[in-house]
Amino acid sequence: MKVDNFIFIFALLALAFSLAVAPDPAPLNDFCVAPTDLKSAEIVNGQICKDPEQVKADDFFYSGLNKAADTNNRIGVNATLLTVEEIKGLNTLGIAISRIDFAPGGVNPLHHHPRSSEIFTVLTGILFAGFVTSNPEHRLFAKILRPGDVYVFPQGLIHFQENIGKTHAVAIAGFNSQNPGVVTEANTIFGSVPPIRPEVLARSFQLKEETVTFLQNQEWVNP
Repeated sequence: MKVDNFIFIFALLALAFSLAVAPDPAPLNDFCVAPTDLKSAEIVNGQICKDPEQVKADDFFYSGLNKAADTNNRIGVNATLLTVEEIKGLNTLGIAISRIDFAPGGVNPLHHHPRSSEIFTVLTGILFAGFVTSNPEHRLFAKILRPGDVYVFPQGLIHFQENIGKTHAVAIAGFNSQNPGVVTEANTIFGSVPPIRPEVLARSFQLKEETVTFLQNQEWVNP
């Protein structure tokens, strides 16, 4: 009986400890402000669930990822990102996928995914891709990628891809979040609304204020 009591108490302590150290769910939004009333509340970290009896095969389906996106823009890149918004069956599964099209010379500019790591597979073309580690090292890990090559970008780290070939390039990216988020560094910094004070950016990037003002007046394109 004493042994049974000991096992029971140990199990309770283990359960209490596991509950105490259990982390919060990873956020799927940029922020979550507590509402002052229920009318202003919304669902976060996922969407409400559909009645299982009403679920159809089409809830897990998307057609068209084989179609090339228009790369006729200032960066020569266009991404087709499929999240829970496009495939409702992704809700709570923690995955998403993207097709990235590159014109010759196209650059998927410096960006990061705040809620996901990325596994990147080249289908056609030749790409130069890499990521930079956080403070204080700032190490660059980069490689030339060819069809069939796979590269991984860790969650939250700034990364990029450049089409260094002479033909159109296509890659597929997988994410371990149903809403990975994309923060394009230049767009965020120089294209914020309202704009960040030029003095702040000039000191941060060691630039002249007129250079900052010039950059803030540019048209920043999201991939």
